[in-house]
Amino acid sequence: MTFLHYLKSCPPSAVRSLILQKKPSIRNMSSTAGDLGLRPASVVVLHRSLAPAFEKFCQANSGPLPLLGRSEPGKWTLPTLGTAPDTRTGRPQFQKYEFGACTGSLASLEKYSEQLKDMVTFFLGCSFSLEGALEKVGLPRRDPAGHVGAYKTAVPCVHVAGFCCPLVVTMRPIPKDKLERLMQASCSTVGQPIHIGDPELLGIKDLSKPDYGDPVVCQPGDVPVFWPSQLTGLEAVSSCKTPLAFTSAPGCTVMTDLKDMESPANRLTPEGIPEVHLISQDPLHYSITSASAARKIRELETIIAVDPGNRGIGHLLCKDELLRASLSLSHARSVLITTGFPTHFKHEPPEETDGPPGAIALATFLQALEKGVSMIVDQRALSLFKKLVEEAVEQGVMKTQTPILTYQGGSAEAAQAFLCENRDPKSPRFDHLVAIERTGRAADGGHYNARKMNVKHLVDPIDDLFLAAQKIPGISSTGVGDGGNELGMGKVKEAVKRHIRNGDVIACDVEADFAVIAGVSNWGGYALACALYILNSCEVHERYLRKAVGPSRAPGEQNWAQALPSITKEENMLGILVRHKVRSGVSGIVGMEVDGLPFHSTHTQIIQKLLDVTSVSM
Repeated sequence: MTFLHYLKSCPPSAVRSLILQKKPSIRNMSSTAGDLGLRPASVVVLHRSLAPAFEKFCQANSGPLPLLGRSEPGKWTLPTLGTAPDTRTGRPQFQKYEFGACTGSLASLEKYSEQLKDMVTFFLGCSFSLEGALEKVGLPRRDPAGHVGAYKTAVPCVHVAGFCCPLVVTMRPIPKDKLERLMQASCSTVGQPIHIGDPELLGIKDLSKPDYGDPVVCQPGDVPVFWPSQLTGLEAVSSCKTPLAFTSAPGCTVMTDLKDMESPANRLTPEGIPEVHLISQDPLHYSITSASAARKIRELETIIAVDPGNRGIGHLLCKDELLRASLSLSHARSVLITTGFPTHFKHEPPEETDGPPGAIALATFLQALEKGVSMIVDQRALSLFKKLVEEAVEQGVMKTQTPILTYQGGSAEAAQAFLCENRDPKSPRFDHLVAIERTGRAADGGHYNARKMNVKHLVDPIDDLFLAAQKIPGISSTGVGDGGNELGMGKVKEAVKRHIRNGDVIACDVEADFAVIAGVSNWGGYALACALYILNSCEVHERYLRKAVGPSRAPGEQNWAQALPSITKEENMLGILVRHKVRSGVSGIVGMEVDGLPFHSTHTQIIQKLLDVTSVSM
């Protein structure tokens, strides 16, 4: 009989006794403990007066501090959750804190029995083993000599009373081709990660210098993946500066026979297992969302990809561009949106009805998400767009006005200065640029409409901002177009040249990170707003956004649905454009149509289809 089989034949109390002995080979077998019905827990021992606040702190930051239970003052068992070892004498070691400073390590708390009569013990859940999840996807263990390192981040936990501290995380390097399989394995055992990619996005400067434990070395091709750590509890204890407190020492757990909590991760269905998507190369950043949310966004992408003008846009489609663009926008703090295609150069105004409605619909939903939003347009069209936005607010299309900017720089240096605070590329003013039906610069420097007419004389060099953004870490970009001559469509320019009429002349040469293709560009703006609603209503993505700290956000509480585009709002928006003599792009008619397609049949159907997909319960 192997030793493991022998242990499995023992009752939990006997196994716990063995684990609590000083033999490291037994004590440090947390993954085996899971098979034996035991659960490792870290402990925090505080004065009874702090217990209510610390319990609320754990509940508010349940990702790093999953609370299994708490004892009564001076008691050492949890009768409602099962039995636990006597925290006064259990091995391994504890740490002692006095007024926020760690003043020593202890093998026993017996000499503090008198003080412990007025103290409460909290039991915080620990994962059985991240290494177990890694082994499931065929990854070799890379254990350091000591315990795996953990890092303080710049992410603040939600503070409660005197408990105010940063989130602490642990990291494992994962080959990028194993990320998807890791999600499937880890989310059913240790929970989903809170960040995948560049550690500096968490405020971690050097992975070789953890704040606790020993580093795990990243190999070429690895991606750093971070999980919340219960060592956040040590930072919380230090922050409250209580005269006396005790915690488990880093890397040490108390084995308990407390029942494993049923966490959201353990209830995940196949539809809820996260999908992983790369949203930035510099800095490296992946995002996640549930399979269900991703499927809905793919439905939105299919809806807007119809080609009513038979332009051949199907040849321009790239799978999941809408999904990746919306994931990137969901992480953004400040977004700059541009629109305006002066195709009717013989009229005043020369703009068309495609573009402004989609831009305003996206801006409206970004405002609802409490992101910074600005618009940038040609100087000659500034007065028009100010009126459009003012009237959009008056008619309930937008909730509040958004700043409208202009740019007439003309050099790479001027573009960088515009995009960055104090001209510093490490401090971008915006982290995402979006162009919706915005004229795009062709290879010869011209700006062409679909009929090959050059409208460059009506256009400011906003393209330069998208070119500059490619060289500034932390700024992503999205282009939305329906013909290949729009800003951002440089990403698909070869397909435009081959498949779109006059493509060899009109193709935009300036690319965006994400190219969203739609039958009408307004539809792309509507779809981005709907995709953001789906993502922020998705429990998996929402937890990833907030790094598992703080309360979850419910869509109903945020009134997000009211910020979505609707048939009524878009009818009002088009009416505003008509009153300002803005013409349909294809026909040149001043009326209720966009790109020659009537609003009350074609466009209303698309809007309703988008809303039908979006409104299905997540």
